[in-house]
Amino acid sequence: MKVILLKDIKGTGKKDQIIEASDGYARNFLFPKGLAREATAANLNAINNAKSAAKHREDVERAKAQETAKKLAGKAINVSARGAEGGRLYGSVTAQEIADALEKQYGVKVEKRRIDVANIRNAGDYTATVWLFAGITCEMTVKVEVAKA
Repeated sequence: MKVILLKDIKGTGKKDQIIEASDGYARNFLFPKGLAREATAANLNAINNAKSAAKHREDVERAKAQETAKKLAGKAINVSARGAEGGRLYGSVTAQEIADALEKQYGVKVEKRRIDVANIRNAGDYTATVWLFAGITCEMTVKVEVAKA
């Protein structure tokens, strides 16, 4: 019996792969556990539609990320932190603070894990890399100023 695997199964095959399985294995193990479906024309069509919809969503997200990268290229993020008179900060500027400033100043919401920045402990200019999508990054300048206490 030909079946379409819905999940990766060790020793059997990968997700969305069409395999030939014995009738008993398919009816007694794969179907009841939701690991496979029978390879009918309707099920094959549903799998193909799901793949094309996922590809379309990814293309739309990639286009948005490229547009955002063009918009942010060469821009600066201004962050103020408490510190001493010599420019030394009391703490450090974190990726979360940079993400919050990025959203506040440019309206772009980015997770803190997607911001790569060196350890910022002094006032000045630093370079941060913002990952917007797989393979799409943007270099930005982080301007750190000492706030008045």
